Amino acid sequence: MTEARGPEPVIQAFFDEPTNTVSYIVADPETKQAAFIDPVLDYDHNGGSVDTRSVEAMLTAADEAGYTVVWTLETHAHADHLSGSPYVKAKTGAKIGIGEHIKEVQKIFRPVFNATDLRTDGSDFDHLFVDGETFRIGDLTVEVLYTPGHTPADICYRIGGHVFVGDTLFMPDFGTARADFPGGDVRTLYHSIRKLLALPPETVLHLCHDYKAPGRDVYAWETTVGEQRERNVHVKEGVSEEEFTAMRTARDATLAAPRLLLPSIQVNIRAGKFPPAEANGVRYLTIPVKLKGGAELGV
Repeated sequence: MTEARGPEPVIQAFFDEPTNTVSYIVADPETKQAAFIDPVLDYDHNGGSVDTRSVEAMLTAADEAGYTVVWTLETHAHADHLSGSPYVKAKTGAKIGIGEHIKEVQKIFRPVFNATDLRTDGSDFDHLFVDGETFRIGDLTVEVLYTPGHTPADICYRIGGHVFVGDTLFMPDFGTARADFPGGDVRTLYHSIRKLLALPPETVLHLCHDYKAPGRDVYAWETTVGEQRERNVHVKEGVSEEEFTAMRTARDATLAAPRLLLPSIQVNIRAGKFPPAEANGVRYLTIPVKLKGGAELGV
């Protein structure tokens, strides 16, 4: 892992309360080049309709600041919101980037949705990042940190003294990400978290979600490595791998599937694109039906 270097970014956060998601604009103050991180497409699950108001708010802010958006970056294939990256790309020409292990996620979920159109080589995305890779946003140097566990494909983006950690960590009073999605692994997650907590204590961590921990009345999505080491309720210093594994496994067993899991995954593994239109010109999302306890539908 390289040492943080170069200028510090200008960062603006956007919170989407319906999905508890935080998206970011990260910009180089000198060249005015910018990236969006984890932008949200507004999806009405009840009506099956989509809206672009959240992405438009980011685009408006970028335009007002005079930014040129060159990247739209995903930390992983989200299971709780639909990606707004294709809309960002259509409006700005920005490239869509994600970690190279998205190919594993595509292979896992292609048969789940019978997604015969889906290629499992990651080619729906413009760039697949590898661990330790660096790239530029203007004069900013971005380092990619591979942090699997929540999913096989999670990555973080380190820019100067800041790291955008996706779902790997939450605020210290809320803890850590679940690891029970297909391809997730709790022990792998533990080691990914330790990788992040080995960074300098003053490193600022920018989170992708917040749910207001018990006793906290406001949303929060910014913390530091030092705060996480001292106070994270799941993985502060002194918590062993065995202790974390037991806690996380037991906790995950009590969690319901995210409300937007099925629509989110099948869209996000396609780089935010919807499945191809059917013969009638309409695009459909697939909802696999599972029968519990050997029940039969009787139809």
